[in-house]
Amino acid sequence: MTVLPITIWGEPVLHRRASEVEVFDDELRTLIADMFETNDAANGVGLAAPQVGVGKRIFVYKYANDDGAPPTGVVVNPVLTLSKISGAVPDPDEEEEGCLSFPSGQYPLKRAEWARVEGFDGFGKPVKFEATGWFARVIQHEYDHLDGKLYVNRLMDRYARKAMKLAKKNGWGVPGLTWMPGVDPDPFGH
Repeated sequence: MTVLPITIWGEPVLHRRASEVEVFDDELRTLIADMFETNDAANGVGLAAPQVGVGKRIFVYKYANDDGAPPTGVVVNPVLTLSKISGAVPDPDEEEEGCLSFPSGQYPLKRAEWARVEGFDGFGKPVKFEATGWFARVIQHEYDHLDGKLYVNRLMDRYARKAMKLAKKNGWGVPGLTWMPGVDPDPFGH
């Protein structure tokens, strides 16, 4: 297994819809293993293929949950069904998110409290589970990456302005920027 560089906001693959996986082969399973290794090295709870420069509809997660889903998993070609998202202002103490592709920034965001996930594993076998609370947030966050969205694209105005100020300060928003888990300093201080 190999730790892969993580793309940073501005890399084109992060901002376009990823394509469906059509072939479930050893190459796919190697990518999945590398994604798990990269997620672990980055101290992440989830990682989508576009975050490692691959425009395919795949994400991995590592999140202990009370929903009966495996604490570690992969979903290929996922389909999400969500509960309604509250229109309330997000709580900055309870609903703050971060992203490995927007390193060091963390901002509050409302998410659905429940998600049903359907898709496939790396062998093409069906995967289906429900997620609630923070686990649902993790799933929605990774799924957004497959549609070319980062959580900062969903922020309310005042937090979006702060996020864009951070991006400008760090020189993000251009192609070719990455960071290497296990080599570069952990942007979230883990």
